[in-house]
Parts: sequence; C-alpha cells; structure tokens
Amino acid sequence: MPVEVKLPQLGETVYEATVGKWLKRPGDRVERFEPLVELITEKVNVEMPAPLGGRLVEILVPEGQTVPTGTPIALMETEQPPPAEGRAVEERSLRLSPLVARLAREHGISREELERIPGTGAGGRITKHDLLRYLEQRGTPSPAETAPVQGEREDRLVPLDPLRRTIAERLSRSVREIPHAYALVEADVTDLVRYYERNREDFERRYGVRLTYTAFFLRAAVEALRAYPVVNAQWTEEGILLRGRIHIGVAVSTERGLLVPVIRDADEKSLVGIVRELDRLVRRAREGQLSLEEVQGGTFTLTNPGVFGSVWSMPIIHHPQAAILATDAITKRPVVRGEGIAIRSVMHLGLAFDHRVFDGEVAVRFLNRVKECLEAVDPVTR
Repeated sequence: MPVEVKLPQLGETVYEATVGKWLKRPGDRVERFEPLVELITEKVNVEMPAPLGGRLVEILVPEGQTVPTGTPIALMETEQPPPAEGRAVEERSLRLSPLVARLAREHGISREELERIPGTGAGGRITKHDLLRYLEQRGTPSPAETAPVQGEREDRLVPLDPLRRTIAERLSRSVREIPHAYALVEADVTDLVRYYERNREDFERRYGVRLTYTAFFLRAAVEALRAYPVVNAQWTEEGILLRGRIHIGVAVSTERGLLVPVIRDADEKSLVGIVRELDRLVRRAREGQLSLEEVQGGTFTLTNPGVFGSVWSMPIIHHPQAAILATDAITKRPVVRGEGIAIRSVMHLGLAFDHRVFDGEVAVRFLNRVKECLEAVDPVTR
C-alpha cells in the first residue's frame, strides 16, 4: 500500500517550502536516506532524504510549487517500517549537495560512479571540486563545450529557478516593508592594509586558515554594535526589539545565488575565531552544505561587495533586521594630510538602516565607530 511522504518541519521558524527539483521520478527505486527532492525555503535550499526505502509511485507536488509543512508531497511503495523519530539524516550512504547532484545529472554520472569518487568534504561528502577533478581525470567535456551555438543575437528568456525566485521575493518584501535610509563614511585604512600585508602569510602558517579583510570588518562591526545596541535590533508592532546576542550574517555569493550564513555570538570570538568560522561557513555555502541552523537567527548583516570592485554600495536590509553594513573596495587615492597630499588606502563604509528603528545620527555615529576601529587597527586584530 502506498505511503505518503510529507513535507517535514525544516526549522523552528520555517512553515513552508518550495519544491525545487525532484531528484527521483515515478517508478525509480529509492534507498532510505537517499536524496529524494530539493527544497527551497526563505532561509536556504536543502535536500530532503527519503524517509523510507522503496519505489516512488507518484509525485503529488510539482517543481516550483510552495506548500506548508505536513503536506503530502509524494507516494512511495515500501515494505519498511516508518523510520524511528530522531534518526540522523547523516546516516545516508551517499550525501550530495544540490550543486553536486545537479552537476552529476548534467554529466550523466551514475550512482555507481559517484560511490567510487573519494569525498574530501565533511564526513567524506563529495564536494564540487571532487566531482570536477573526477570529470577532468575522466576527460569528460562540460555541457558548455558540447552545446551548439545558436541564435546568439536573439532575445532569450531565462526561467526563474526556485532559489532565484525566493531571493527576489525576500528582497522585494524588505524594500516594501522597511523604510530604507542610507549613510556613508570614508575610512583611511592604510595602516590596516600594512598590517594585513605584513601578517597574512604568518597568520596562515600559524593557524592554517587564510586571513581576509572581511574578518577585520566583522570585528569592527562587533565593536560598533556593542557601542550602539539599537543597531542590533528589529522593528515590531509592539516596539523595538533589542537583540541580546550578536549574530552577524555574512552575504556569500555562490553559483546558485546569494546566501547569508550566520556567525553566532560574534562578539565572543577573537580575530582568529572569526576567521575560522567565516572560512568554514563560506566553504559550506559554496558547496551547498549549509544547514538551516547556520542561516537562521541573524541580528545584523555584513556584505562585502568590495571584493568585486564596488566602491559605493546601497544594500537592501536582510528582513527583519534593522541594518546592513556594506564594505566597499580599498583603493589608493590622493588624500590631504596636514598641509600636504599623500597616497593612502581608502574605502567607503555604507549602512542601510530601518528609519523606524533609529535615525541618521545613530547611523553615522555607528559608521564612525566602525571607521575608528579600522583606522586604529588594534581593536580589529585582537
């Protein structure tokens, strides 16, 4: 008798999800804990494992449709008893991120081949780099190399995938519900650049992880949030909710879209701790391995468009937070110093903020505190 497969509760604040892509088709054999369907939530995209082994009989919810938790999404034929509550999803014999699963399908890599690929990810998981290395050794051309070139000058409609649509809806909601205001200051980070260039190689040798400017920006943001806790807040109809802990989300650009993993209790971490956690989360984001817990609960967000060359940004607030800090590119420019002109390393710091929660004076004071920390160097290197 067919058994209903229901949409699980994916997080304490997640009550619905969009079916991104079915990884199995009706009639396919499915092993227990094998990836069955890719789900898109407001927080992150995740693979849902099959709760039972058996045969997929019918897909009840098509790709692109959003349904609430508990909705039957498929029917399976199985002779196995229901899984014990709390059984760990990491017991699957083969674990693939959505990105790796898509690449495998595009290149026609069978399950048997995948099981032979050594994984270098957490718990032996196959990463994108593992798969690309395997394809290179196998000598398989990419789809872009084999696809014919047709109609290069014709208009082309690119359909929205569920993740892109979710990102669009989330940003639209932020702009629609939050009255955005902006503030901008300029920081002379010449001494910070000198510190970075002197210490980055020794830092990597000592701690085994690469030092980045983003880590300094995070440390400066922590100091400013301590000084101005109203920035670490959110608007509610009952009043302004001041958050008791500092959980900073970091915008990460991936092949599938923008993700915002969260560095929890950032104010309790040293520079080394920030660097290690940032490196871990960025790798997991780009390999499609983020869990819901790693993208929930942020109280403030930092985005660093400067890595792409931006010199002046106006970011959109990550709803329902009160503010987002943008750090732009560090560039060398002539600057008046005393009675002369010197070439200095300069950057812009921009803050988009919810004008209901605080006013421009607080925004500028907050940015000046970030600026002071970066220019003094010492507060961000501890």
